[in-house]
Amino acid sequence: MSDLPVVVVGAGPIGLAAAAELRERGLTPLVFERGETAGSAVAQWNHVRLFSRWSELVDPAAQRLLTATGWTHPDPETYPTGSQWASDYLVPLAAALGDAVQLGTEVVGVARRGRDRVVDVGRDTEPMSVHIRRADGTEDRILAGTVIDASGTWGSPNPLGSEGLPAAGERAASARISYRVPDVDDPKVRSEYAGKHTVIAGAGHSALTAIVTLASLTEEAPGTRITWAVRRAGVQAAFGGGADDQLPARGALGLRAKKAVDDGLLQVMTGFRTATVESDGDGPIALISDAGQRIDAVDRVVALTGFRPDLSWLSEIRLGLDPVLQAPVDLAPLIDPNVHSCGTVYPHGVRELTHPEPNVYVVGMKSYARTYLVLGAVALLAAVFAAASMPCRTPEPAP
Repeated sequence: MSDLPVVVVGAGPIGLAAAAELRERGLTPLVFERGETAGSAVAQWNHVRLFSRWSELVDPAAQRLLTATGWTHPDPETYPTGSQWASDYLVPLAAALGDAVQLGTEVVGVARRGRDRVVDVGRDTEPMSVHIRRADGTEDRILAGTVIDASGTWGSPNPLGSEGLPAAGERAASARISYRVPDVDDPKVRSEYAGKHTVIAGAGHSALTAIVTLASLTEEAPGTRITWAVRRAGVQAAFGGGADDQLPARGALGLRAKKAVDDGLLQVMTGFRTATVESDGDGPIALISDAGQRIDAVDRVVALTGFRPDLSWLSEIRLGLDPVLQAPVDLAPLIDPNVHSCGTVYPHGVRELTHPEPNVYVVGMKSYARTYLVLGAVALLAAVFAAASMPCRTPEPAP
């Protein structure tokens, strides 16, 4: 199997860094990306600025590969937007990797050749079988020595409903619910929120970004109203460490969101766990909590309640997942958001990312499953490869 490629799923920051690390070690990466461009998920939050500086966002092996092409590293001390991260780093990196990156190619399943997940006999001597579907609808099967799933979680947002399932009526009202931070610099998007009543659901940094983004409309567009619906009993902890935050840009965002609240630019409803979405044709909708609280006359909802991994196409792989977080078993205790913050998680690598299925790794944001922690995944990826020999033994986004 040492002659087979290492298949990397996803041409985002983690997948492309993995490919660069593999190539530098004399191994053959093969990256499959469902989108039509590298960093296609990053490009969808193009208007959001990262908390991390450029110095923390470029993998060392990727930088060496790019430098050989004449690429110039952006100012290390500046903070890029998603658009800049994609255009100034991810797209050039994919180009430098050449034919190793195949765009418009979706991985629809992974298995052990000739074995479903139940069969033990011969399992450890067979290569991985990666089933793909290309943009024109054709399907194929690629054999691999190792599979690295760096597909992320962007395509699987959590629902508005507080039980992990869509609230009653949430699907029917889907035309009025967005699960992404709106880009109000886009005139079409701006018209959907200006002069309207928007509910922002969630208490993470995406929600704070939405608050800061939409709060400006309350001063620029008469009639604009914002309600912040939070499941917690209070919101103070959501603002982070302010001027003392370990990530200065994150602390600055918290201070701006807090000022918007203090200035009365939005109404805050705490302890609000959405159970039902009431809609009546094309008119405004209403949100009802499990305790009977109501938010009426709602034009738009921005549900920013996190993301979750899509494990459906790994159904024939023996994964060792924590029953609560759906993260790798050895990683879960380190990242449990009920216990940890970003500052308390120590660097980790191949041991924590190993599954019962040999030579299969879920890395990056997807390995963090249902947590809200975001660490320096690109830097951690280098540590993973420094500790690992691949393939056939072993081989880590966002805003």
